[in-house]
Amino acid sequence: MRFQLTEDQRALRAGMRELLERRFGREALRAAVDAPGRLDRELWRALGDAGFFALRLPEADGGVGLGLPEAVLAFEEAGRALLPGPLAATHLAAGAVPGAATGETVVAAVDGELVEWLEAADVVRGQASGAVPLRSLDPLTPLHRTPAADATGTGTQDPVAVLLTAAEQLGTAVRVGELAVQHARNRTQFGQPIGAFQAVKHLCADLLVRTETARVAVYAAAVTADPADIAAARLLADEAAVQGARDCLQVHGGMGFTWEADVHLHLKRAWVRARRGGGSTESEELLAARLAV
Repeated sequence: MRFQLTEDQRALRAGMRELLERRFGREALRAAVDAPGRLDRELWRALGDAGFFALRLPEADGGVGLGLPEAVLAFEEAGRALLPGPLAATHLAAGAVPGAATGETVVAAVDGELVEWLEAADVVRGQASGAVPLRSLDPLTPLHRTPAADATGTGTQDPVAVLLTAAEQLGTAVRVGELAVQHARNRTQFGQPIGAFQAVKHLCADLLVRTETARVAVYAAAVTADPADIAAARLLADEAAVQGARDCLQVHGGMGFTWEADVHLHLKRAWVRARRGGGSTESEELLAARLAV
């Protein structure tokens, strides 16, 4: 299946990429790593001004009036840039929580027994009383654990939020593929770029195949909004992001393990995202139930 983006969709994606490169480039990313837990409110409001959170809100309610495919494109770019913050929770709260659509209000959501960005949030959807901080693997995703799972919370178990997480994972897969290819072209060994070696070629080729497979699944799920399609997209996107980041690290070799390289940040974020909404188990069970019918 081939998906051809419309001119408006391409403009949306290009505009979001330009905004994030301008407001959250590598220097800003590294500054955020050095100040964990601090959310850039100016950047959050800039996202609100750009319509990031109000993309699917009807124009009559002050939103952009677009659909799920456009939201997926925006979240893919956010994932590519490693943009921190409770993006999906605030996006889902647009129209329901005052200020969420414009970026004036930061909204977090209880997801099972975990909450991302609890202390930075103005509003928390779900029961988070008694939550205790955890040491997060990802320096850009502070976590809290609630005393018990919140079965009634409005967390990322929402199928739309699961799809938006998949879109972020797709963005990470895209970015680590870019980083791997860039390094394979620039790094020389034995007088030639390491990309000339068969083992490195295979790693980069596998990166591309997984990314494009996940892209088709994510875009298809954005069109159908079917829970089974979303579950499949989530599984493929998680694999593309996590395994892609691992392969990117392998291409970088010993350099990839250093703190100065960005590869480990992409891998850690992919791991943390993979735990959202029940992780892969919930998606696997949904698909198994659909296949058993």
